[in-house]
Amino acid sequence: MKVGKAKLVIAGTLLVLLQACASHRGLPPAPVSAGVPVEDALADYRIGPGDTLNVMVWRTPEASMTVSVRPDGKITTPLVQDLPATGKTARELARDLEKALSQYVQQPIVTVIVTGFVGPYTEQIRVIGQAAKPQALAYRRGMSLMDVLIAVGGITEFAAGNRANLIRTVDGKQQKYAVRLNDLIKEGDISANVEVRPGDVLIIPESYF
Repeated sequence: MKVGKAKLVIAGTLLVLLQACASHRGLPPAPVSAGVPVEDALADYRIGPGDTLNVMVWRTPEASMTVSVRPDGKITTPLVQDLPATGKTARELARDLEKALSQYVQQPIVTVIVTGFVGPYTEQIRVIGQAAKPQALAYRRGMSLMDVLIAVGGITEFAAGNRANLIRTVDGKQQKYAVRLNDLIKEGDISANVEVRPGDVLIIPESYF
């Protein structure tokens, strides 16, 4: 009786595995080129929640400081509170700060330098599942799957790398692609390396064995 139950459990497990493998094989492979428009790839960096900014006000050290962009997308400096920062370039934010500071400082000159990059949510690459360090990454021009894996420290020993999926929004619709992480990392198969684009989500499932 126990042997019969064990066989049923094993058969059920194998069925699940076969269905999972078939499901992954049914997905189209991720395109080698992410097709990021040139104007998007060359666009200035946009500030996002979690970014670290170095705000420098010329000849006004008391108004200069390093700040973090809050989850609500705003920053606070000694003389300016709750100034929206998300979605702006460093230059645009500097001009906004100059306008706000003009109430307290005569002809302020502000420079903003982004020193810690996260970027707006729509520009991030999210990695979830069996990555060594699952996280959200700021997109960089020409970024590839290899770059993403290096940033997250690779995959865990429990990962089913060749069953990983890349979810991408194309023309307002979500597309799901198959990617081969094991082939890329363990076999050095460069053909498994593909470009990523802003907003991509990499899902790395756990192995059943």
